Amino acid sequence: MLDSLTFLLEKLFLLANFHVFKVSWSSDERAPKTAAPTAPPLKRGDLLEVQRTLFVHFGIYLGDNRVAHLMPDIMPVLTNDMKLITTVVTNKRLILGCIYRNASVRIDSVEDFAYGANILVNDMDRRVKAPAMTNEDVARRAEKLIGAFPYSLLWNNCEHFVTYCRYGTPTSQQTEKFCNYLKMAIRDQRSVLLTVLLGMMSIVCFGLAPSTTLPTILVPFTLWMAG
Repeated sequence: MLDSLTFLLEKLFLLANFHVFKVSWSSDERAPKTAAPTAPPLKRGDLLEVQRTLFVHFGIYLGDNRVAHLMPDIMPVLTNDMKLITTVVTNKRLILGCIYRNASVRIDSVEDFAYGANILVNDMDRRVKAPAMTNEDVARRAEKLIGAFPYSLLWNNCEHFVTYCRYGTPTSQQTEKFCNYLKMAIRDQRSVLLTVLLGMMSIVCFGLAPSTTLPTILVPFTLWMAG
């Protein structure tokens, strides 16, 4: 039951951010912009963040133009060809990797990590109360985690990875923000009316049966009680 709820919440998280798609799938498959992303001088252990299609993506700079980051990717599921797996992860591969929950901590160049976006450096330091570790300790933590890694869009994502490396505790402000929006939607009594209407429509379309009647009663009642 808990796994099913987590699966549903992760898909809601993807849908909640779906409006930021501004390019077609075909443009996703092109290589990132060749122009170097703008960023201040980088030091080993810096926390980097860039805007990807659905959300902000995070990584730890290791030096020598290398970034360690927890990256969802469908390609390792489809092939064992390392040449294909190690190419830059496109947005389509990233999203399918999120859905399939397949990810690893991998090393990419700064350019491939940024995927054409501008890079923010250590911007999270001002948003997190915990003090940052020394840059060398941050980098060493990231290097120890390189390889296959358990992944969850909500509970164990790239932000959890970098906050663990830099601050010692895995957290995700993106997850917290989504959960707050979800709480607001549940507490909004209009959600009850919406679920009642959807339930009535399902009864009209599919007939009176336990599979349509029970959700029509239980879901609005649960939202009403939670609100």
